[in-house]
Amino acid sequence: MVDASRLNRSAPQTLDLLLSRRSGSAKAMTGPGPNPEELRVILQAGARVPDHKKLFPWRFIVFEGEGRKRMGDLIGDILCAEGGVSDERIAMERGRFLRAPVVIGVISHVRENIPVPMWEQELSAGAVCQNILLASHALGYVANWLTEWCAFDERVKEKLSLKPGERIAGFIYIGKPAEPLEERVRPELDKLITHF
Repeated sequence: MVDASRLNRSAPQTLDLLLSRRSGSAKAMTGPGPNPEELRVILQAGARVPDHKKLFPWRFIVFEGEGRKRMGDLIGDILCAEGGVSDERIAMERGRFLRAPVVIGVISHVRENIPVPMWEQELSAGAVCQNILLASHALGYVANWLTEWCAFDERVKEKLSLKPGERIAGFIYIGKPAEPLEERVRPELDKLITHF
């Protein structure tokens, strides 16, 4: 039975959270990152998104500890094999996943030829990313949702064992800000609104 006292209650702290969330640069993150319990809460929040027909059209890859270095080595090796890439660029790529204590890869898994449009499945994965950002913020962390070249590279996808129909919706870097966050310019809301 539903507890009627919990229905239609206001949650101004939730609005404060939504209105104060902002991304922090992955390059300007430090530790500590979320502990295992906090990380589980962040992933649980990520999974509570609209999902037509309960398809769960997404999954997670968590990079922490040595896994961040292994991922950096993987993408560094891919670029080395290309040839003609500077040592500075290779070093930067090897350190890419070390910028934050935890990185969550959100993998979109779209199923074709079913009644649920592919667009809805992709939007669900985007909602997962946003929920992860919000949950990280709620726990006092800063987060940044990035793709960058490695999210679109077929060799990276193969090394991460992505299946047909899977794509990287984003890599979400989570940590503490190494410097105070500055507010960015926001759009003029009235210019974005029309009434029908």
